[in-house]
Amino acid sequence: MTVARPQNRPNEYYSSTGPDFVLVLCVVTMAVARPQNHPRQYYGSPGSDIPAQYNFNWQVKDDPSGNDFGHEESRDGDNTQGSYYVLLPDGRLQRVTYTVNGDSGYVAEVTYEGDAQFPTYQSSYTPAPRYT
Repeated sequence: MTVARPQNRPNEYYSSTGPDFVLVLCVVTMAVARPQNHPRQYYGSPGSDIPAQYNFNWQVKDDPSGNDFGHEESRDGDNTQGSYYVLLPDGRLQRVTYTVNGDSGYVAEVTYEGDAQFPTYQSSYTPAPRYT
């Protein structure tokens, strides 16, 4: 029994310029895609040696929801002073007064105004009516 072996024929459609063209195309693509040497522009803060100076305050007082809080602060160079407050659920007003002077860090004093109110609990539950 004889087995027919395929004959070695050269590929009739093979062109030697195909791989060379692909190689040249890849090199050109990489050359075009490389980053261009444009100097980066720096958008730093101009005049950062000028000492900071500002004042602000805000507050929220909404009677229907019971929200009452606010904040105020002022700064001149390295010296910062301010306070913030909040009306606590127990009826007291908590106030934090703080200072920051150069390297001293954040120094706060917490005070409470008013007395805590703890009303007696009254259940709002009412049993469903019973029908007989």
